[in-house]
Amino acid sequence: MTRKDQIIKKALDIQIIDDRLTAIGIMDFDALRDTVDGLYAAFPDNFYHTFAVKANALVKVLTALRQYGMGAEVASPGELTIALTAGFQAHEIIYDSPAKTWDDLRTCIQNDISLNIDNLQELARIDRLMLEYPKSKSVIGFRINPQIGGGEISSTSTATATSKFGYALADDNNKQNLINIYQQRPWLKSLHTHSGSQGCSLELMANGVAALVQLAEKINDSIGHQQIIRLDIGGGLPVNFSSDQITPSFKEYATVLAAAVPTLFSGKYQIKTEFGRAIVAKNGIIITRVEYTKTSGGRHIAITHAGAQIMTRTAFLPKSWPIRVTGYLSNGQQRTAAISDVVATDVAGPCCFAGDLICVNRQLPKLQPNDFVMVHDTGGYYFSNHFDYNSLPRVAVYAVSGIEDNLTIKCIRRADSLQDVLRKM
Repeated sequence: MTRKDQIIKKALDIQIIDDRLTAIGIMDFDALRDTVDGLYAAFPDNFYHTFAVKANALVKVLTALRQYGMGAEVASPGELTIALTAGFQAHEIIYDSPAKTWDDLRTCIQNDISLNIDNLQELARIDRLMLEYPKSKSVIGFRINPQIGGGEISSTSTATATSKFGYALADDNNKQNLINIYQQRPWLKSLHTHSGSQGCSLELMANGVAALVQLAEKINDSIGHQQIIRLDIGGGLPVNFSSDQITPSFKEYATVLAAAVPTLFSGKYQIKTEFGRAIVAKNGIIITRVEYTKTSGGRHIAITHAGAQIMTRTAFLPKSWPIRVTGYLSNGQQRTAAISDVVATDVAGPCCFAGDLICVNRQLPKLQPNDFVMVHDTGGYYFSNHFDYNSLPRVAVYAVSGIEDNLTIKCIRRADSLQDVLRKM
C-alpha cells in the first residue's frame, strides 16, 4: 500500500467526506518537509530559497514552509498580507508584480521589504520614494526579460520576445540603458529574471540565468566595484504530472546551472530562487466522491464534486495541464482492473458547463456511485484557487503527517456546507 493509499484509507475511515463535505484537499506535510530539505541539499549555502505564495496561499502551509527554512515571494498585496500572517519577516519576503501601485511600493520600501522593478515607469516612482526613505533596507533590483523564447505552454512562458514581464533586454539599446540606470543609483543592488515555467526545458531556463549573470558582471565592471550583490533567478521548475516520479529534480537543475553558469556557485553573489509548483504540487492530493455515473455515446461518465472550481487550469486547458486520477471503493480499497472492467471514462466536475472535466476518455476501472476519486499532484495552484470560494459545498483542506497506522489528519481550512451558509444568511 502506497502512502497515498494509506492517506485516503485513513480519511475515509474517520469519515471526513460525507454528504456535507464531498471534496477535500490534503497536503502531506512530511513529504513537504522532505521536498524543502532536498531543495537546500541540491544547492550551496549562498542560495536562499523563497516560495512563490501564489502556488499555495494557505496560511498553515506557508507557516510550515517558513519553519522548514523558506522565504516568501509575493506578487500582490493579498499575498503579502497572507505571508505576514504566516509569520514571514520583512527580510524573508521578496515582492514581484508587474502592477505595483504607489501604496504597494511605499509599503515595501517603508518596511524594508525587497522588491523587483518591472519597468521604467515603476523605476520613476521608486526614485521618488527612495528620496523619501533614504535609509530603507529594501534590496531592490530590476527584473529583466532575457527574451530567450518560450516553452511548450505559451500562456505560462515568461521570457518570450513580447512577454509582459520585465525589462526587454534585447530591444533597442535597453542593455546599455540598464547599465546607465545602475551606475546612477547605488541603491540598486539586485538583478532578477524568471525564465522558467511548466513546459520549459532546464537548458532554456539556464540560458535565461546566464543572460542575467552576464549582465550583472557587466554592470559591476562598469561601476568599478560589486554594486550588485544579489541575483534572483526565479523559479518555474517543471513538474512531472504523468507519474509519481520526481523529474526534473532540484539536483538535476543545479547540475545544469553549474555547468552553464558556474558563477552562481562561486559564492560571489547571494542567489535567491522562487520555486512554487515544484515545492508543493506532488505533496498534495484532492479526494472527491462520485455522486452519479451514466453512459453517454458509449462513454462512461462519473460525476464528482471536484472540477473547474478547484482544477481551473485542467478544465480550461486540459492538453497543457493533464492530471492523473485513481478510483477507490468506499472502504478505501483502490479500484483496479483486477476487480472492475476497464472502460473509457470521463471524470466530470459539478460546474454547469460541458468542459468541466478532470479527465476525458481515460481508460479507468469502472467507477460507481459512492466511489472516490483521488486527483494526484494538486498541491499547487488548486487548493487556493479563487473559484473555490464561489462553489458550494466548499472544499476543505487537511494536513497529514506521521507514518503507517499513526497518520494524523487535521483540518487547516474549514468548509461550509450549503446548510451552514443558509443559516448565516
